[in-house]
Amino acid sequence: MIITEILARNARLYGEETALIEREPAIGRRTTITWSDFDAQANQMAHALIAMSVGKGDRVVHLMTNCIEWLPIYFGILRTGAWAVPLNFRFEAPTIQRCAAVSEAKVFIFGPEFIDRINSIKTELEHIVEHFIFVGPKDQKPEYALFYPALVSAYPQHDPQADIEVTDEAALYFTSGTTGSPKATLLTHRNLESACIVENHHHRQTHDDNFLCIPPLYHTGAKMHWFGNFIVGAKSVILKGIEPRWILEAVSEEKVTIVWLLVPWALDILFAVESGDLKLKDYTLDQWRLMHIGAQPVPPSLVKEWQRIFPHHQYDTNYGLTESTGPGCVHLGIENNHKVGAIGVPGFDWEFRIVDDLGHTAPVGKPGELLVKGPGVMQAYYHNPEATADTLKNGWLYTGDIAKIDEDGFIWLVDRKKDVIITGGENVYPVEIEDFLQTHESIQDVAIIGLPSLRLGEIATAIVKLKPGHELTKDEVKAYC
Repeated sequence: MIITEILARNARLYGEETALIEREPAIGRRTTITWSDFDAQANQMAHALIAMSVGKGDRVVHLMTNCIEWLPIYFGILRTGAWAVPLNFRFEAPTIQRCAAVSEAKVFIFGPEFIDRINSIKTELEHIVEHFIFVGPKDQKPEYALFYPALVSAYPQHDPQADIEVTDEAALYFTSGTTGSPKATLLTHRNLESACIVENHHHRQTHDDNFLCIPPLYHTGAKMHWFGNFIVGAKSVILKGIEPRWILEAVSEEKVTIVWLLVPWALDILFAVESGDLKLKDYTLDQWRLMHIGAQPVPPSLVKEWQRIFPHHQYDTNYGLTESTGPGCVHLGIENNHKVGAIGVPGFDWEFRIVDDLGHTAPVGKPGELLVKGPGVMQAYYHNPEATADTLKNGWLYTGDIAKIDEDGFIWLVDRKKDVIITGGENVYPVEIEDFLQTHESIQDVAIIGLPSLRLGEIATAIVKLKPGHELTKDEVKAYC
């Protein structure tokens, strides 16, 4: 089923039920939309884009922080047959410009947080982009952009009925891949549909579940975990803020049943509970059935302590890549807590291999590169045949991660073939920081390494060699960065 049809079905079956809840605890704001609202807003977005001559195969950049408009806009883009291009909201202006150029974006949708960045590259973007759409307060709207609420309100709420096949391309997700330079991962509607099925199979969501979404929606991890609720028409909460108190308040007040966390956030909750800053008796948590973690290695000690504090919780570890349409190609499984520390077993409808440098299958216990094959494997890196050929071979996705398999068939990560530091679930490429620091007039040479961190997994650490006769303090290096 085309993923946009899942939304239409939810609107037909559960139209007046709540689909999305946005919580902004810093200002005490709570906003909701129903499945009918969600579907109608997506249709209006689609009609507005079609009026701009956006159609099948065109690209629309989507640069926004998490908000209740994010998903209706995303689905509106997909409903035209165009490709959604969600960008990392941490990207600086030159990277945003490069991504827009690679994707050849026809329309650029952005939020208020990005005004300065877009302004600084507007002249360059205008060589590519035909229309800018601003999603934010009207008094902050740049003069060159269309105002989202006024724009979509002028269009009908019915499906534009674009000619879309399940095998059609649907989205470009930028990932730094093996080199640190953003590459555009091309996904189809079938890839997105498979993520819905895999996530729901792994975590057994029903229509009565409620998923708390905290990570950024531009990331395949957050959205593809939400897909497990989406496919059964279950509601979800978008939380704008990650303080432990806000997380527990959202779980308690919205009757959340599933939470996907990153390691730092899980540790923050544990520390707050153990220090007495949070008292569990102050919250309604009995309905919370599953906590799962992904995007970085998970310390077994964290899971052990979590299960001591929350003994009734199911737990899962999720492994995936943007190139595999997010998480799920390998997962621990809620029934396999005895193997905490492993990334797990192949996900639903996925296969794996571990191979040596010659491509031969590695024996049990011997490290090799992890390969995966399944319905979420990307089509290609867009406009990058060399990188595609290096990563996709005979249907297998070469992950660049070094793993081994134990005697019970569980996969354990042992190293990374890619020269990358993962800190708080985000990839940091040493060469980018090294190149930057070497622009400092006092630095002769620098190496960036990852040091272990219980909270973040790794911390990027600079080893700096100064030019003769120069002096530089650690604080000055940090200030320069």
